Amino acid sequence: MGRPATVITLSETEKAELLRRIKLRKGAQDARLRAEIILACTAGESGNDIALRLSTSKDVVSRWRQRFSKLGLLGLNDEPRSGRPRTISDEQVQQVVNQVLQGKPDDSSHWSTRRMSRETGLSPARIMRIWHAFRIKPHLEKTFKLSMDPLFVDKVHDIVGLYLNPPERALVLCVDEKSQIQALNRTQPGLPLSPGNPATRTHDYKRHGTTSLFAALDVATGEVIGRLKRQHRSTEFRSR
Repeated sequence: MGRPATVITLSETEKAELLRRIKLRKGAQDARLRAEIILACTAGESGNDIALRLSTSKDVVSRWRQRFSKLGLLGLNDEPRSGRPRTISDEQVQQVVNQVLQGKPDDSSHWSTRRMSRETGLSPARIMRIWHAFRIKPHLEKTFKLSMDPLFVDKVHDIVGLYLNPPERALVLCVDEKSQIQALNRTQPGLPLSPGNPATRTHDYKRHGTTSLFAALDVATGEVIGRLKRQHRSTEFRSR
């Protein structure tokens, strides 16, 4: 005769958590199987019956019964795996980070993974993982502009204050312009999109001059007013 199975008694909290894991539609199948095994054990089913009903082995049932009896719900989690030992040192990681942050290649605008790989001896894939871990993106740049106007702050206060607290019965518009918009037309009509084929268009085109877009935002209502004009002068800017 084999040794008697370990008796498992569940608290209300543990039972509720196991039932929750079984009802989850999304999640690991292993987590649901382990929860079903423990609930079946507490119901008095034998290891053989549980294994047969859940299409698993008796050893699997015994393993999770023993782990739950010792560790509770934590025993149903996967044990940490050792994995392959690291092949890169902290010093090498620091070298990659310092090199990309402190300068650029002499003959390039920014570092690439292949260029950094040649410099450090690490693979391009490993360089990419290091950059990703430190959120480093050498190919991106953000532009900025500093105003030299000594009254810049006062002007900002005036404009923003006008938006936030306009005079009574006043119409406040935020206006801008886009000039030299090319009016282009393709020399031949293209074919529309169809299953298995992208839409088409000709490589060459005809020029039909340029146009200017004048647009205004009504700050109070959010309405956008736009006009296209053939010329770009103060007359067109003031016209409605």
